[in-house]
Amino acid sequence: MKKVLFIFLLFTPLLLPAQAREKLLYHEVRTDKSGKILPWYNPDPGTSYDHIINLVFDFWNQMRRDPNGLPYYMNHQVWKSSFNDPRGIGGDQFAMALSSWRLLYAYTGNELVKNNMLFIADYYMSHGFSSKENAWPDLPYPYNTLLYSGIYDGDMRSGKDVLQPDKAGSFGYELLNLYKMSNGYNIDENIYYLSAAVKIANTLAAHIKPGDINHSPLPFKVNARTGETVLLVSHDFTGTWIDTACYTSNWSSTMQLFLDLHSLGKGDTAAYRRGFNMLLDWMKNYPLKENKWGPFFEDVDVWSQTQINAMTFARFIMEHREYFPGWEKDVFGIINWVHENFGNTIWKKYGVMVTNEQSIYPMPANSHSARQAADELLYVSLTGDSSIYHNAVRELNWATYSVDVDGKNIFPNDEPWLTDGYGDYVRHFIRAMDAIPALSPVQDHILSSTSVIQQADYSGFLRKFYGLNFDQVDSNKVQLFYRAFDDRGTEKIRLVKRPSGVLFDGKPGMEKSTGEGYSWVSLKKGGLLTVRRVKSRKIILLK
Repeated sequence: MKKVLFIFLLFTPLLLPAQAREKLLYHEVRTDKSGKILPWYNPDPGTSYDHIINLVFDFWNQMRRDPNGLPYYMNHQVWKSSFNDPRGIGGDQFAMALSSWRLLYAYTGNELVKNNMLFIADYYMSHGFSSKENAWPDLPYPYNTLLYSGIYDGDMRSGKDVLQPDKAGSFGYELLNLYKMSNGYNIDENIYYLSAAVKIANTLAAHIKPGDINHSPLPFKVNARTGETVLLVSHDFTGTWIDTACYTSNWSSTMQLFLDLHSLGKGDTAAYRRGFNMLLDWMKNYPLKENKWGPFFEDVDVWSQTQINAMTFARFIMEHREYFPGWEKDVFGIINWVHENFGNTIWKKYGVMVTNEQSIYPMPANSHSARQAADELLYVSLTGDSSIYHNAVRELNWATYSVDVDGKNIFPNDEPWLTDGYGDYVRHFIRAMDAIPALSPVQDHILSSTSVIQQADYSGFLRKFYGLNFDQVDSNKVQLFYRAFDDRGTEKIRLVKRPSGVLFDGKPGMEKSTGEGYSWVSLKKGGLLTVRRVKSRKIILLK
């Protein structure tokens, strides 16, 4: 990303730390007694992380509207306060936003978050997909070639009719999650998102091929109308020429889309299983073995290794350990590869190594540092290996400095990118708090769910607005109500105090370590409630 500034920045000083209380991006650096970096807002990480992710969403949600009536983030990839940036959207901009907002909704219960998700999905679905008559039908285009057209119809570098199949897979996965999130009590109430997700999966599954060391099972870029791979052959500065349109390893979301549709029994499940297996085998045999992770970003047309592809797959491995017998070694190998190739020690005196974005643009990044931290903390929580814990927390602390007091978010030494600063930012802080609940604020928050949370009511607003008493329970006695898509799943919930009881579809649950029930772990303040559902969708925590 940001290739246009690369040569300029080679000769431009970075933000080199000089002494305590120097300014890092928007804020003076705060440190603990030993000189290690703290978040800018509050010394307590959870308090700070909570504050900045809410600031970021509020800024996004209140962004000004463009001349065509759409919010600024629907037309542009970079925020400009005094004029409109001439570039269109980022390739994964909308999928990233939906990914973060899904977690943020469960975390906050803020209905504005859900409304924003529905708006983005509805507009993009109705203004940005390839025609059903195309060689690659029913896939979203990653760019608006005419800035204010309100239509997404091509690729930033390769032009009209060109799309990126990996970005289609990530958006399809988020549409499937939105279907689960938005259909309320009636599981068949809203089929539009499901239908679009199935069509995306069908097209991707139909075009998958085995792949090899130079070709991924699906191309990075393809002309949807003609079916021709867009061959942007570019020099990689090592003396060889590489076809940058035939290779990417960003297939984790596509694999998850196939898995989830297969589990639901929706669409061509046999094709999805075949596609998943082909992608899994290729990911194991090439990117994982060779550390050839390849390109991701829409504005780079030369070969570039990227941290996002590598660490996204590392998280996929940790979340699907059943497919990876040597998962600990696999994940730690990816982490070490990222440290060796993207580790940035400019802020070493503050006890932190942060993460560069990619090989063609070796610059420290806010969202990529946050991702690295969150994924490493998940590894710590699963393995008990604390050797990378402290740097991971400080990397999150460092990433908070990219957020100003009004919520705008800047890429260090670059511009306020709406991908890096918003959708591909918020989710990593929530994932980090889920991995290590002690990093979450002493407040009531759903940190994670193995299902999708359809409704989360912390304040009682929805209960009072609709005059509801759930399952004959006085709403004044309810601490938290939530409803999940699946009747089987697990939630981790940070609470200020232990609830007096937990109701599963109106019936009292038991505190137990196995089966349907819940468990409580006390933390320094408050604690963590783990709810395990086997045949329930509605959970009530009692005061």
